Amino acid sequence: MPLLIWSIICNLKLVSEMFLPSPSAVFYSLLDMAESGILFEDILASTGRVFAGFIIASILSVPLGITMGCFPSFCALCEPLIAMLRYMPAAAFTPLLIIYLGIEEAPKIALIFIGTVYFNVLMVMDSIKFVPKELIETTLTLGGNTKDLLLKVVARYSLPSIIDTLRINVAVSWNLVIVAELIAAEVGLGKRIQLAQRFFRTDQIFAELLVLGLIGFILDMSFRYVLRNTCKWAV
Repeated sequence: MPLLIWSIICNLKLVSEMFLPSPSAVFYSLLDMAESGILFEDILASTGRVFAGFIIASILSVPLGITMGCFPSFCALCEPLIAMLRYMPAAAFTPLLIIYLGIEEAPKIALIFIGTVYFNVLMVMDSIKFVPKELIETTLTLGGNTKDLLLKVVARYSLPSIIDTLRINVAVSWNLVIVAELIAAEVGLGKRIQLAQRFFRTDQIFAELLVLGLIGFILDMSFRYVLRNTCKWAV
């Protein structure tokens, strides 16, 4: 339906093609980039940066969120700082990242990490709060230690919520890659959009946006697939 409406608007010339290219123009632009190899090079560069930043953020944030959710004293120590950092826009760290890490891949990955990790920590921590106290008390009554409590009860019970948290926040990482690629990137979907804007190639911009949306949809479906196959009791 959106495609039909888009086609009608373009065929009736209600909007200049400079501002709203036709679906066929966008398709041919996409085809040209695919044939030249630019499209796949950009996809590999952008997805690589997203996965690197997001995986590092997840490795740090999941254990930290679980620990904060289980131990109120540790939560009281960390939560105010994390809550404050969460309200600092990740893009605002760009000048410092360039000064500290240069202009290669490191600052781009670090920017995605900063923009994701704090949301992950707080959302994982909140999911831990829904673990029934009866399970915790039963584990301790039956002789379970802290390790058993964390790994066999809390982590397993919260696994569906943790996977769902990662599914939601990978979208944040995917959005940040566009900002990250403004840092002296040579390839990437965000960099290609910036170049297309410079030369007023709106057809190329639309094509890149469609690719971004499609990859984001695939990522979302992948997390849903993992959730269905690892946490069948919760689906």
